[in-house]
Amino acid sequence: MEAAVGATSSLLGKVLTKLSEDLVAAYVDSLELVHNSQEIKTKLLHTQGLLQLAEGRDVSNVTALQALLEELSKKADEAEDLLDELHYFKIQDQLDGTNCAALDLGDGLRGHACHGLHAIHHTIGNCFPCFSCSRTQDDGSAPTADDGGHVDKLHFDRVAMSSKIKSVIEEIHSLCDPISDLLNKIPSSSTVVTLKRLHIGSTIIQDTLHGRRDIFEKIVNDITSGTHHGQTVSVLPIVGPGGIGKTTFTQHLYNDSRTEEHFTVMVWVCVSTDFDVLKLTQQIHNCIPATESETAIETTNLDRLQKSIAQRLKSKRFLIVLDDIWKCNSEDEWKTLLAPFTKGEAKGSMILVTTRFPKLARMMKTVDPVELQGLESNDFFTFFESCIIDSSHPSNKNCMEGLVENGFLMKGVSKNLPFHEYFVMHDLMHELSRSVSAQECLNISDLDFRAEAIPQSIRHLSITIENRYDEKFREEMGKLKGRIDIVNLRTLLIFREYEERIIEILKDTFKEIKGLRILFIAVKSLESLPQSFSKLIHLQYLQIRSPYETEMTLPNTLSRFYHLKFLDLSGWYGSSNLPKDISRLVNLRDFLAEEELHSNVPEVGKLKYLHELKEFHVKKETVGFNLRELGELRELGGTLSIHNLENVATKEEASGAKLVLKRDLKELTLVWGREQRTDVDADILDALQPHSNLTTLGIINHGGTTCPRWLCPEIRVNNLETLHLHGVSWGTLPPFGQPPCLRELSLKSISGLRQFGPDYGGVRGKCLLQLKKVVFYDLSDLVQWVVEPNCHMSPGLDSIDCRNCPNLCVMPFSECSCTSLSMLCIGSCPKLSLPPMPHTSTLTCLAVENGSETLSYDGKRLVVSKYAGALAFHNLGEVEDVCIRDESHISWTYLKKLKSLRKLAVTRCDSLFSGEMDGSVVFHNMNIETLSVDVSHLTRKLLSKVFNSCPALGELEIHSSLEDQEERVLQFPSSSSLQTLRFYMSKGLVLVPAEDGGGIQDITSLKTLRIDGCGKLFSRWPMGEAGGAPMTNPFPASLRKLYIREESSMRSMALLSNLTSLTHLSLIHCANLTVDGFNPLITVNLKGLEVWNSGGNSPAEVLLSEVARTKLMHAGSFQLDRLNVDSISAVLVAPICTHLSATLHELSFFDDERAIGFTEEQENAFQLLTSLEKLGFYRCKVLQSRPQGLHRLSSLKELVVNSCPELRWLPEQGFPTSLQALHLWFGSAEQKQQAEKLKETYPDLHVHYHH
Repeated sequence: MEAAVGATSSLLGKVLTKLSEDLVAAYVDSLELVHNSQEIKTKLLHTQGLLQLAEGRDVSNVTALQALLEELSKKADEAEDLLDELHYFKIQDQLDGTNCAALDLGDGLRGHACHGLHAIHHTIGNCFPCFSCSRTQDDGSAPTADDGGHVDKLHFDRVAMSSKIKSVIEEIHSLCDPISDLLNKIPSSSTVVTLKRLHIGSTIIQDTLHGRRDIFEKIVNDITSGTHHGQTVSVLPIVGPGGIGKTTFTQHLYNDSRTEEHFTVMVWVCVSTDFDVLKLTQQIHNCIPATESETAIETTNLDRLQKSIAQRLKSKRFLIVLDDIWKCNSEDEWKTLLAPFTKGEAKGSMILVTTRFPKLARMMKTVDPVELQGLESNDFFTFFESCIIDSSHPSNKNCMEGLVENGFLMKGVSKNLPFHEYFVMHDLMHELSRSVSAQECLNISDLDFRAEAIPQSIRHLSITIENRYDEKFREEMGKLKGRIDIVNLRTLLIFREYEERIIEILKDTFKEIKGLRILFIAVKSLESLPQSFSKLIHLQYLQIRSPYETEMTLPNTLSRFYHLKFLDLSGWYGSSNLPKDISRLVNLRDFLAEEELHSNVPEVGKLKYLHELKEFHVKKETVGFNLRELGELRELGGTLSIHNLENVATKEEASGAKLVLKRDLKELTLVWGREQRTDVDADILDALQPHSNLTTLGIINHGGTTCPRWLCPEIRVNNLETLHLHGVSWGTLPPFGQPPCLRELSLKSISGLRQFGPDYGGVRGKCLLQLKKVVFYDLSDLVQWVVEPNCHMSPGLDSIDCRNCPNLCVMPFSECSCTSLSMLCIGSCPKLSLPPMPHTSTLTCLAVENGSETLSYDGKRLVVSKYAGALAFHNLGEVEDVCIRDESHISWTYLKKLKSLRKLAVTRCDSLFSGEMDGSVVFHNMNIETLSVDVSHLTRKLLSKVFNSCPALGELEIHSSLEDQEERVLQFPSSSSLQTLRFYMSKGLVLVPAEDGGGIQDITSLKTLRIDGCGKLFSRWPMGEAGGAPMTNPFPASLRKLYIREESSMRSMALLSNLTSLTHLSLIHCANLTVDGFNPLITVNLKGLEVWNSGGNSPAEVLLSEVARTKLMHAGSFQLDRLNVDSISAVLVAPICTHLSATLHELSFFDDERAIGFTEEQENAFQLLTSLEKLGFYRCKVLQSRPQGLHRLSSLKELVVNSCPELRWLPEQGFPTSLQALHLWFGSAEQKQQAEKLKETYPDLHVHYHH
């Protein structure tokens, strides 16, 4: 019951808000009701007041009150809708210059005629209560894509509107009396709650004032020597919401040394909720020192107290702070308190008032109040850190833990950032919020929901079910439509796209909605929108999302939603064209969308309340894109980028943007085209001065030769944190050392800049103390970046990015210049001399590039290629991964200093191994686990040293460059630690057996071997041919995984005969491979098998035939999980498929250029693969048909077709119900059409067509 009382009170409040609008009130008065609008408002206020008082009483047993409240809530809903609708047509009249919803349509015959037309419209009936539209396609059907032109407006039915408003207001009025009578008879609660406020004095609790320095300095200057200095006494209110920091701010003002020196008498009084003139006068009197001639006074007489105060302050300048004022009953009461302070002879006295109520501030002020806003993001986080971490706030240090202990939050540790903790809302809190809102809010997340369990009072509905059709869902949604009041639903949130059958269910369920205030919806086409979308005139919040690569256009009727405040198109990937009259959304405040959509709003100045416009193109079209449009956006903030400024002709035109007035604008970019001009551009840029609150400024391709006056000789944008100058040619640059908050500076393509520093644009002696990031790009004339002696240039500098500065010779690399540098990028600066890198231990990201020379370092990985500079190995202690290419000055002596080194890759570094020839290289025990080395460096002796000196070595790669094809014989020593070996593109590498070991068979720990693109590896290895040397196995029997690719020297499967423990075998493009000497036992433990060639012979068919003829073909003989072969006919035979049926989950056919279709025998064998989950066809050029029995494979989930141009995929028997995804790669135009048909025929199937 208490919830019903609160809800009814809230609804009455909304009706009162509407009735408070002058035009609406006047319209209601014109209806000739028994009571006028003021009398109705009084009755509603009286009822609302009684409801608010009843919220603390026990009214649960008054069932009659419950029924009356439900009826009143219903009528209040109707009234809100009708008054909202009336307001809608008032807006439409203002936009069109018409009087359709005016109070009086005219005198005499014209008035009667117009009223008669309204009556005719009402008589013939309109599909929407009080308006209609002449367009036939807009009569309630779903919107369709249109050309973005103007949309017909809705017509106002005055007769219907007047009748409905009159009826509902009279019904509300009649319900108020019985409800009021019942509420008056309910006894009041015995508990009286009194608001008690904490009293705070002038003593500073928070030592540091975070942020607001500009406002603070301005007020101090104003009260000590500025605008208030000539007045006897000035009253300055400081106003803002609770907790914003008014008292703390004022404490710092009060205790500032300049304030203390200026005022002779200072008094601080905390007023709070007790505004008693006598008490306050007494408190102030007691704080003012008495004069020498004055006798002690103890009185409660206000007159004597006031005269005493006036006498004590007669010749003294004073400051009085009245903190935390909550109420003051009248202006006379305030003037009475103020009276004794206006009699003094001294000038410049001040009274500071802090309050959260603007009305009080306006009543008390003699100068404009200071409105405190929230802290800027950077200041807030500094403040937050100080509260949580600072030792001066011990009570705050464990606040997050306290919230966890009390069940409000749950704590976790980030997987991506070790030891970084984060906090999320506890599930119980989520459940609590759901429970509290259960009578009005519903989320349908399960297809199995039951409509009869849902409260009939639901007003806010969200749908998050999975994209799967269920007949029961259709049935329950039908019941839901009859159970809750769909017509008056206030919120509808549909968070994902659905298949056609679900869309139809949702459209049918919600086709009658008309009272929506909030709609979030994802659509595949405009037909997915609600049927009555074009007439949802009450909408205030709208989000529309669409799929990628769609050609949908936003509906023209979008521009009808005059009440819309929030439009979210951030997930819209359709056409960027907007309705031509989108500027009719005059109440729009937030427009979330990509820059292109923002730049397409014509006459954007009509959206006077818009908070952000990311991009604006000057004179993009002939009408609606002049800079004065921006001038009309009084509340514009956030980010703004203005393009095509070369189209601005005069300084006056530029001034029309009124950028200097936009205090909420944080980021501004001014962009000219490539066409260069000079004089006009300079004046235009002067006129584009932004407000001093701006934090980020970019100026690109400005054609003038002089810096704007608001940047030179001083920067007037005091809060500037980021400055980008690109393509300017100014004779003088701004004084970069001046802005106190400058953190990022970017200079690109600026001619004539020869030296950066020490004056930083005219401010000699100032260092860039706050600077965090510097970017220099394409500065062809820059020679040096210098620092003044003994100047810690930028102690906080974190990042330097310097590229394409061909004449740069000097940069500040000394330790005292950049003590916090963590990122350094140098590119194409050939004259720049670098110290040993990384030159400081703070660097964790380093990139140096000059032609083919590269050096990169990220804290864990070091890459050096043809780099001639020195390396500071003492700063590389954390490096784990080193890659060295074409280096001549790096030796093992340096590498052994890297105690954390685990992975090493070396290519063409002869000096690194040359010492081995004369025995001078001494390998020390290193913790290297992975080594990649060029084959040209290796001998058996050296490998033996590597194995002995790197006991942790588990992975070895041997490679060579493409141009190095010199034949090299390599013999491997034994190893008990190596587990993975790879030969990669070693074209000249040859393995030969030897009496004391050859090949790799002595590496008894080896588990994985990869041979990729070598070509001659086994060319000298005997394979047991007639008359030749006896065959020995080159591989150790320990191998589990063997992958051989493009190895033409492998001619016989006999090489593998000892590998009976293999679990994965891959033989790809081994053109000369035969099955001679094949040992079927190597297939016993296989889980993955790949055997295929492209355009050559097919060993797979012979291999599988050999297996089929052996005695291994019995139940459980195969464990294959994945099989990739180049022969359809080799696999689809009954004996093979029978033994694969229990384990095979993935089957793919590659490069079968013989199979055209499937024989009956193959179709039958195919049906035996009952465990198959993934099936693929790759580059089967002549294959025309799919397996006809595909639909009977009940376990199949994924089907892939890649580059099979002749294959037809519209199945006659359909797909198996288990199939979830179909991937079509590089198909023909016909196959693309088939894919589109499949999407329509199988909406549950994810069909992906890849070009």
